[in-house]
Amino acid sequence: MISSIRCMIIDDDELDRLVLHHHIKQYENIEIVASFDSIEKAIPYLSIPIDLLFIETKIKGMSGLEFRKLAHKIPACIFISSYPEFAIDTFELDTLDFITKPLKTDRFNYSMQKLFDYFEMKEKCECFDTLLGENSIKIKEGGNIYQVKITDILYLEALKDYTRIITSDKKHCILDSLGNLLHKNYFDSFVRIHRSYAVPRHLIRSKNTHEVELVHQIKLPIGRMYKENLDFFTPNH
Repeated sequence: MISSIRCMIIDDDELDRLVLHHHIKQYENIEIVASFDSIEKAIPYLSIPIDLLFIETKIKGMSGLEFRKLAHKIPACIFISSYPEFAIDTFELDTLDFITKPLKTDRFNYSMQKLFDYFEMKEKCECFDTLLGENSIKIKEGGNIYQVKITDILYLEALKDYTRIITSDKKHCILDSLGNLLHKNYFDSFVRIHRSYAVPRHLIRSKNTHEVELVHQIKLPIGRMYKENLDFFTPNH
């Protein structure tokens, strides 16, 4: 895992910033390099190396969502927000997690484990290796080589320039974007349902306005930009 995680905090509520500082200080490998009550103060700091951004969604002036678009080079972003209605919008961006206030210890610790898993995968990840055949791919991870059948993949998850491949047995991570993978003909059976997710068409069991349900009761969100990709699942009238 990454030895030191450099983080930036942006929240216009002083008490919420202090609570977040307290939680972060429980983790020796997370360093707070900047903490601001406005986005305007944070913009000059975009030129320094930051690994993690904690930010509120709704702040005076520029919104947290708009700032995340500017701060796209920061690998991990966690929104801690008083506005749960913005959760879906944040996941249209490169968002690792969305936590609603008030911040609770258990929920924060869960988010930190998710963060550490992400950086661990990012460090171990090696290039997408070789296509073995039309029905399987070969993935090299940390000295091990895995053969994964396309039909065993439950869904694909975008992690910035990486893609996580989820099967019922294991999670793999490869250095290739989700968009690039979906252009390869051996992922023709997959449909992108969200900026962060693509699923095999045949594994979709149901859908509603906001999410699809796959086999094993897996539920994933539907992004507004990708709703039309699921038109094939709508019955003809």
